Amino acid sequence: MTEADLIVIGAGPAGMAAAAEAAGRGLSVLLLDEQPRPGGQIYRDLGRSDATRRDILGRDYTHGAPLIAGLGADGLTHLAGATVWRVDPGPVVAYSRAGYAAQARGKRLLIATGAIERPMPIPGWTLPGVMTAGAGQILLKASGLVAERAVLAGSGPLLYLLAVHMVRAGTPPVALVETQGRRDLAAAMRHLGGAALGAAMMAKGAALLAQLRHAGVPRFTGAEALRIAGGAHAEALHFRVRGQDRQIAAGTVFLHHGVVPNTQIGRALDLTHDWSARQAAFLPRLDRWGRSSHPSIFVAGDGGGIIGARAAALSGRLAALEIARDLGALREGDRDLAARPLRLSARIETAARAFLDRAYPPFAGALCPDDDTIICRCEELRAGTLRRHAALGCLGPNQTKAFSRAGMGPCQGRYCAATVSALLAAETGRTMAETGSYRIRFPIKPVTLAEIAALDQRE
Repeated sequence: MTEADLIVIGAGPAGMAAAAEAAGRGLSVLLLDEQPRPGGQIYRDLGRSDATRRDILGRDYTHGAPLIAGLGADGLTHLAGATVWRVDPGPVVAYSRAGYAAQARGKRLLIATGAIERPMPIPGWTLPGVMTAGAGQILLKASGLVAERAVLAGSGPLLYLLAVHMVRAGTPPVALVETQGRRDLAAAMRHLGGAALGAAMMAKGAALLAQLRHAGVPRFTGAEALRIAGGAHAEALHFRVRGQDRQIAAGTVFLHHGVVPNTQIGRALDLTHDWSARQAAFLPRLDRWGRSSHPSIFVAGDGGGIIGARAAALSGRLAALEIARDLGALREGDRDLAARPLRLSARIETAARAFLDRAYPPFAGALCPDDDTIICRCEELRAGTLRRHAALGCLGPNQTKAFSRAGMGPCQGRYCAATVSALLAAETGRTMAETGSYRIRFPIKPVTLAEIAALDQRE
């Protein structure tokens, strides 16, 4: 069994920054990541991208280069293509790589698994040709592919970023159809003071919108009643704006209305989580260093609450400083001295977050979709079925497993949990905190019996 002072799960901004910081403080670090190359979603395939792709994706993309370079630090072992499927509180981590399973034991564990896109179930969202905005980014970053005749629909700055990347690549989207409206912007104004502190981030957003206007990309805001029409594949997006029905022909529809922390490992470890009304998601309960309700387990980056790539890297470094102090590699005074500029930078990087969260809320029509809309793709469960379960006395998402196998498919609830909880809360009149979310059980990713059976033989 591999031994390390610190095991980090996830090689995105938070995981890479934490691993390098901890190694620099003299700790032995094992970094496990499911992807073939480091970077996470935001810096995906940066290490092998060419100049053309870097120009398209911009400075925020190339900002990850020093983080990737930092993985060459002494005492740091990075295992790419390692799928973590079980974690025990020891902490002991079981993972598979190249068809073989192995285990590693650490003195501390840092979960840096980032975020996943919030599911956006609307009529037609399961048609071929419908993807998330994040999938559009993956196509561009990993393969240099840009969808033609694409419509971007939903809410959030990621839509603007993807649209601008498509413009720079020479294949602009047909249109942006946004669900947030003037009331959301007005409600966000009470957070304008924080947005002013985060002026750089706000300026980036304004620059993205200016580029879209210059490129002539049509924008529709305050859209309602979104549905995707098509037979064998997506053919058009239908929606209503200010009482007028509209239709836009499309070969591809990219959906997005925010991201939520990927809490699968923390949930399976039974770490304490709390409902955040501002981010409309369950977040792990963490102290100012990222320590969870288990004293040996830390969470950093968007997995602890959506904060963005640069702030995620800072949170990873802060967690690493506390872990180094925990393990006797750093004195408390030196930890605090090193943390001071990181906290100041993190405050600036996250200053606009409350404004953005309120200005771009999730699309209400996708949180509680129509009865005929599929909400659990793995089990093909429709919203109406869940509403009938609620009428029969089903109060929480874990009971739905007995009623209908909701959340028991290959994704283990990663992509339907938010919708299932929101639907049940709306039907029962309970709060999201009272309704709760799925209890997750290991293994959280598919693993073969052969890998499990051979595990003890290899250790």
